[in-house]
Order: sequence, then structure tokens, then C-alpha cells
Amino acid sequence: MIPVSEQLDHFFTEKMKEYPTQRSFLVPMLLYAQDELGCLSNQAVEYIAGKAGLSQLEVRNVISYYSMLTTKPRGRFHVQVCTNICCQLRGAEDLFEHCKQRLGIGHKGVTSDEQFSLEEVECIGACSWAPAAQVNYDFHENLTPEKMDQVLDEYRSR
Repeated sequence: MIPVSEQLDHFFTEKMKEYPTQRSFLVPMLLYAQDELGCLSNQAVEYIAGKAGLSQLEVRNVISYYSMLTTKPRGRFHVQVCTNICCQLRGAEDLFEHCKQRLGIGHKGVTSDEQFSLEEVECIGACSWAPAAQVNYDFHENLTPEKMDQVLDEYRSR
């Protein structure tokens, strides 16, 4: 039994034909699987390794390298607060502390209702609009604690 949907398995099979090697599609495959499954379980790693013609260790090495990939479940809304130098100089550490207090969780924590997870990250590529955060694939920039509260409230109401 494959851990992903038949549609996603078929998509992987077709998409891999467009790449010079099966390994070339590994990171997108991991991201698609994670989006569908919530995290990259042992079964997902085994499936993807087989699909890409790699060992499970090779797949796990890639997962451990990229902070956007996880083997542990995250919240429905994954909040990433950038604390790299540009964001840090504009208040990101206070913003991250505010998020920890507001959500009642720490770095890589998940709220008890599984709606939010929180992570401090090095860079999300929004230095010109610091401090910045990302919720799932949505960017939020020029944040203050008050603006972050509005962002969190918006997601909570979904």
C-alpha cells in the first residue's frame, strides 16, 4: 500500500519523466508528499526512496538538510518567523517571543488543537520587508506583534 493518493503517485510517475534522473525530482516529490500527508513518515520515506531509486538513507539525508521538510506532524498552519540578521535588526526576536506566548508553544511546537506549529527559521528571503514570517506558503511582512496577532486570528478563523 502506498502512503500517498493514487493521483499523487500518478503525478510523480508522469512528472519524473520530465527530469534527467529520477533523483532530480526528489525535493519536489518530498514537498508534495508532505503537503498531502502532513509529514514525511517512515512509510513515505520508504515509498519515495523506491520511487526515486534511492536508499532510504539518501532520502533521509535530504530531509534532514532542508528545514522545510519534516518527519514530525505540524499544525494545520505552520508559522515560520525569520530571525536572520535583517529581520533581527527590525525586531524579529521580539516577534518570535510574542508568537511563542500567543500560541503557547515553543520552537517546533504544535498547539494542542493542532491548528498551529511554530518554528524559528534563518531566512525566508524577505529581507527588504523585515521582520517577516511565513504561514504555510503565504508571506507576511513588516510585522509587529499587533500585525502578527491579526495574521494569527485570520488563520484561526479559517
